[in-house]
Amino acid sequence: MKRITRCVNCIMDDSSDSTIRFDEQGVCNYCKEALELKNSTYFPNEEGRKKLDKLMAEIKDSEKDKPYDCIIGISGGLDSSYLAYIAAKYGLRALAIHIDDGYDTEISKSNIKKLIEKTGFEYRTVTPDEEQFNDLILAFMKAGVPNIAIPQDDILFAFLYDQMKQYHIRYFLSGLNFSLESILQRGNTHQYTDVIHIKELNRLFGTKPINKLKFIDTNQRITDKYVLGYKTVRPLNLIEYNRDKAFRELDEYCGFKYYGRKHLENILTGFVQLYWFPKKFGVDKRTSHLSSMIVSGQMTRDEAMKEYGEPLYDEQQMNEWIDFIIKKLGITMETFLEIMEAPSHQHEEYKVENTTLGYKMRDQAVKIKNTVKR
Repeated sequence: MKRITRCVNCIMDDSSDSTIRFDEQGVCNYCKEALELKNSTYFPNEEGRKKLDKLMAEIKDSEKDKPYDCIIGISGGLDSSYLAYIAAKYGLRALAIHIDDGYDTEISKSNIKKLIEKTGFEYRTVTPDEEQFNDLILAFMKAGVPNIAIPQDDILFAFLYDQMKQYHIRYFLSGLNFSLESILQRGNTHQYTDVIHIKELNRLFGTKPINKLKFIDTNQRITDKYVLGYKTVRPLNLIEYNRDKAFRELDEYCGFKYYGRKHLENILTGFVQLYWFPKKFGVDKRTSHLSSMIVSGQMTRDEAMKEYGEPLYDEQQMNEWIDFIIKKLGITMETFLEIMEAPSHQHEEYKVENTTLGYKMRDQAVKIKNTVKR
């Protein structure tokens, strides 16, 4: 058996990661890089409060003549929900967007309902065509690639960008944050806006067309961002963002209930995190999530190791999720087991977009924007 080396500072290890490196003291490259970025990225102090006050005032002032100050994607998870809570505290007029892909947990549905009622934000959902969406998810599973939630993410952002265009919204409030996401294992992932890849996997493994699903590709996203002046801001980096404290505050604010670990607000993403990644690729995402909390100072390494030592998932709940998923996908348990036992593949083994072209499109978009200004 391979001997596993684990970082002495965080809990990242080399069990499924060929890119991890350790220095002479046994500290890994992930937490070293994160710690180097910490002081310039994360401001859980008075400086952060001043930066956040300034940002919110800028958004409210510059967008005062528009129907919405900003747009927020709401998943029902902690990050996006706490972000909405912060936006409401500052009195922003946010447009909240959610993808109802048919996989939301009941607790997630309840949390979203409570949050929207309390914030008073206008709330809109995109509901992808069920037959085509589930066939596309099944195509990704048959392809054996890591990130089978790519269609889910792309459809959400396609709708989000469409709404930004329609209402001339410039500010996208992102829930991405240093506190819980400063460390993410490299590999076993792929750009969610790679529509070329989406179409290729559908062509190879799908049985339905995808003409009723609206996507946004990388080139369009880059062009929109630079030509239309979209700004992505991350308010959670400007506060002391503590997981347990945030759950308590949301509960006090609107009765928001704990749904389990990160990304478990949705059955499909929960399945990907807890079952698909470990079973197909030997990846336990908890190492990244818990290591991020060590770096941000809200958990000790011993506390992280204790939580990491708990069972990855509840067997009964996972069996219920799998039953739910195979019914959604219209397959048998036998087919599901065949997919799980089939060889795994990386996204790059199939046709993918030319990322260099995306950067060229960005540079061209900047030139167009500058020409329009002149």
